[in-house]
Amino acid sequence: MDTINSFFQLLSSFLWGWPMIILLLGTHIFLTIRLRIPQRKLLTGIRLSVQRDKGAQGDVSQFGALTTAMAATIGTGNIVGVATAVALGGPGAVLWCWLTGVFGIATKYAEGLLAVKYRIRDENGQTYGGPMYALERGLGMKWLALLFASFTALASFGIGCTVQANSIALLANETFGMPTPLVGIIVCILTALVILGGVKSISKVCTILVPFMAFLYVVGCIVILFMNGSYVWQAVQLIFQSAFNPSAAGGGFVGATVMIAARYGIARGLFSNESGMGSAPIVAAAAQTRNPVRQALVSSTGTFWDTVIICALTGLVLVSSIIAYPDISYTDGAALTKVAFSKIPYIGAPLLTFGILTFAFSTILGWSYYGESAVNYIEKHRSNRFYRILYIVALFFGSIVNLDIIWNIADSMNALMTIPNLVALLLLSKVAAQETNKYLWADHLDDEMEEE
Repeated sequence: MDTINSFFQLLSSFLWGWPMIILLLGTHIFLTIRLRIPQRKLLTGIRLSVQRDKGAQGDVSQFGALTTAMAATIGTGNIVGVATAVALGGPGAVLWCWLTGVFGIATKYAEGLLAVKYRIRDENGQTYGGPMYALERGLGMKWLALLFASFTALASFGIGCTVQANSIALLANETFGMPTPLVGIIVCILTALVILGGVKSISKVCTILVPFMAFLYVVGCIVILFMNGSYVWQAVQLIFQSAFNPSAAGGGFVGATVMIAARYGIARGLFSNESGMGSAPIVAAAAQTRNPVRQALVSSTGTFWDTVIICALTGLVLVSSIIAYPDISYTDGAALTKVAFSKIPYIGAPLLTFGILTFAFSTILGWSYYGESAVNYIEKHRSNRFYRILYIVALFFGSIVNLDIIWNIADSMNALMTIPNLVALLLLSKVAAQETNKYLWADHLDDEMEEE
C-alpha cells in the first residue's frame, strides 16, 4: 500500500505541476479572447440564473443546475484550501487565486455552452450531456470520451465521496465527540434520502442548501472583516504587493518567491472552481434552457461566486487576521482558518464547523450526479441503482479509514479528467465562438435552439 500511495503521490504532484497550471490558465486566457470576453455579460448571467426558462427542454431549472454544480465546487477548499495557499505561498497567493477565477469564467462559460449544444435525450426523456458527449458528437473521439467518463466515475468515489465523508466524520468527532462509524451511518442515510431520487431530487436540495450555506459563510467573513476594519486596506495592499514581491509580507513569508505565490494561488483557484475540469458541464446539460448560450452564462456565474467572491473574502479574512493578530501561526492552513473565525465571539467556531460540514455534504451530492452520469455514459444509460448503492457504501468506508492514498488517487483522477475536457474545449472553441456570436453578440438570447 505504501508503494501504491507513493506512486499516486508522485503522479498527482506531476499532473498538478506547472504544465497543468500553464495549460489550464492558458486555456482560460485563450477562451476569454476567443469568445470576446464573455465576462462582460456576468450580470446578465446572474439575472438569467434566477429566471425560469419556461417551455425549454431539460430536467432541472437553470438555477437548479447552477446550485448543483456549485454544491460540488464550493467545498472545504474555499475555506482551508485558500488558507493553505496563503501559508505556503504568502498573501500574494490570494491575488493569483482571484485572477484565476476572473479568467476561469470564460472556460466555465464554454463548458456550459458545449454541454447544452451536444446533449442528448434518451427514450425516457432524460437529458444527458457533458465533455464525453462533446468529445463523441462534436469531435468523433469516442475513445477519449470513454476515458473522460472513466476518470470522472473514479474521481467521484474519491474527492466527491470518501474524502468528504472522512472530513465530516473527523470534524464531528473532534467537535462533538461523535463516533466516526455513527457519523458515517448518518451521512449515508442523509445522502441516500437525496440521491436515490436522481438529479431532480439533488437539484431541489442544492437549490435550498447552497445559497443558505454560502450566505452564512459570507456573513461570517464580513463580520470578521468588520472586526479587522482598520487592517483590511493594509491586507489588500499586502496581497497586491506580495503577489509580485513576496518579501514585502515580511516575517515567515520572506523565503517565498513570485513563482511560489503564483503556483499555490493559481493551483488553489483552479482546483476550487473546477473551471476546465469538465465536471460542472455534466449538470449544466440537464438545465431547462432555450439555447446553449443562456445556460453558458448561468454556468459562468458559478466560478464568479466560488472564486471571485468566496475565495477572495476568505483570503481577505486570513490576511487581515494575520496583520491584526501577529501571534497567529500561519504555517498551518487549517489552524489559521480556525483562529481567524474564533475571533467572532461565541458563534465563530460553530459557524466555521457548520460551514465545513455543509460544504462537504453538498460536495457529496454534486459529485454523486457527476459520477452517475459518467457511469450512465459508459453503460449506455442502463440502470444506475447499483452505482448509487455503491456510492452510499463508499461514504461509510470513507468515514472510518485513513484516506491518504485515496486523496492522492482522487487528485490524479481529477487531473486526468481535465486533459480530455481541455481537448474538447480547445478543438471546439470555433463552435463555441459561433454560438456566442449567434446568440449573445447578435443579441438573440431569447431565440430557441434546434436540439442536435
